[in-house]
Amino acid sequence: MKQIAIVEDETAIRENYTDVLKKHGYGVQGYADRLQAQAAFDVKLPDLAIIDIGLGHEIDGGFTLCQSLRAMSPTLPIIFLTARDSDFDTVCGLRMGADDYLTKDISLPHLVARIAALFRRSELLSVPSSAETLLRRDALTIDQNKMQIFWQEQRIDLTVTEFWMVYALAKRPGHVRSRQDLMDDARVVVDDSTITSHVKRIRKKFLQHDPDFDQIHTVYGMGYRWGV
Repeated sequence: MKQIAIVEDETAIRENYTDVLKKHGYGVQGYADRLQAQAAFDVKLPDLAIIDIGLGHEIDGGFTLCQSLRAMSPTLPIIFLTARDSDFDTVCGLRMGADDYLTKDISLPHLVARIAALFRRSELLSVPSSAETLLRRDALTIDQNKMQIFWQEQRIDLTVTEFWMVYALAKRPGHVRSRQDLMDDARVVVDDSTITSHVKRIRKKFLQHDPDFDQIHTVYGMGYRWGV
């Protein structure tokens, strides 16, 4: 049974969420403040944490707890569930490592669906990749199963479109892929200048990890190719 921790200082709200999630088959433990939750997490982490931002006298106690949890586990699903709906708080929460940021006006069925989606994603990430799903080209490794790309064993954070463009290029090193080819492989319909912008961003992301990166070559008038 998946274990969910709810850190919420308002008793009625905490108990309401706890009852609903238990009815959906989850094990749930509620905590009224950051210190209580932190003490429990130091002993054992839950499978997913739902955190309010304001916790008792700590206006931003949830942010502090999120940072601590993320330091303890880079993969633990974390959801902020709060009445604070400003862009500033949302951006802060996501930058601190939360996987989702929801406001308390969300319906309970919607909340349960978001929780289920996070569990599906974490389960997918925990599945060992088979050799069939890995594409290796020298320092490049592409994990198709998890849609992740590594260069010199460092993960490159790419968008879905960027992922498929790199995959399309690296699948056949040395072969020129036209902008139309890249659009088809990335399943997008954009103009040529947008493809050019995507390639620039991809190069920039690789260069942030390796200043000597030079694997995406422009073939003027034709397109791009990976490697030689």
